[in-house]
Amino acid sequence: MIITEKKYQNIKESSVTGRYVTNIQTDAFLDRLNFGKVEELGRSEKDRAIRGITVGKGKIKLLMWSQMHGNESTTTKAVLDFLNFLKSGEEKAKQFLKSCTIKIIPILNPDGAVAYTRVNANNIDLNRDAQDLSQSESNALRNTYQSFVPDFCFNLHDQRTIFNVGETKKPATVSFLAPAFNEERSISESRKKSMQLIAAMNHEIQKYIPNQVGRYDDGFNANCTGDAFQMMNTPTMLFESGHFPEDYDREKTREFIFYALLKAVETVSENTIDEFSIEDYSKIPENGKMFVDVLIENAEEIDSLLPKKSIISILYRETLENNTIRFVPEIVYKGIKDKTVFGHKTYNCSLSNDLDELKKEKYWSILA
Repeated sequence: MIITEKKYQNIKESSVTGRYVTNIQTDAFLDRLNFGKVEELGRSEKDRAIRGITVGKGKIKLLMWSQMHGNESTTTKAVLDFLNFLKSGEEKAKQFLKSCTIKIIPILNPDGAVAYTRVNANNIDLNRDAQDLSQSESNALRNTYQSFVPDFCFNLHDQRTIFNVGETKKPATVSFLAPAFNEERSISESRKKSMQLIAAMNHEIQKYIPNQVGRYDDGFNANCTGDAFQMMNTPTMLFESGHFPEDYDREKTREFIFYALLKAVETVSENTIDEFSIEDYSKIPENGKMFVDVLIENAEEIDSLLPKKSIISILYRETLENNTIRFVPEIVYKGIKDKTVFGHKTYNCSLSNDLDELKKEKYWSILA
């Protein structure tokens, strides 16, 4: 363990919290950090700055980018925490800065961040633009990759609350992927390194969230950035920040991503990557899609039109209102349960206590 959970609270960037993170917050952070080299790497389609920061002077080059999808901000918060750690003067931080050169793009898609959308201003998913390079943001990342020539790439994302670990009732709070580089999903030397580094991170964060780490689907798509960089023989790791119980603002998840980043950099810095194997990576359970935000069992008790043993499933739709993200409940299924489904919150309407609690919830209005 590189730092304690208590010490993390002193590292955490308290000025940037919640789900809505834009250039306003990250620019203010970079401007007052007074650390490393901050530069403009390009402009967005709406002419917003895409800024990066480079720290350290070591031979091992690490490139990290976050908010390629504008509404995926958890890893942005984690890299700000990571920068605070690197500036902290901790012995490990000094070691990292001596052995590594680290370039971080906190927000690659500033237009999407402002609008809180996955896509950019032209409605393009930047993570499907790795071959066409049709968007200015895609070119900013590719130009940075080509000029920096990284030894490792960290592709930082969020995932929805629907994901669980394997077939268990554990949420996939963090998921990883070593992207494929061909249709056969072969294991090249660069992909092997990606797998080993993910195994190292998994080993570390199992200490904090046992059995809550999943492995993302590795279907090959050359248009995806991770796959494209893997095709160029650069070990690339996909991070997916997921749900931790009661943590819809993903403040706990950001902490686990921070620990994963620390372990990854420690592993490459100390050249201990061969202590972890591709078998360790393969043992990480694949993600399932078995969760809903709210599961209501024996729902015929509140809707007489439903048959016995029915369920109602609710998912939250994230909406931007007054610079705040609201979680709006929407019914996605009513009827007999035809597959395994878990709820981050579950009510059994045949139990009077559960029914009383359900009637107090904000989503009761869409049920009654």
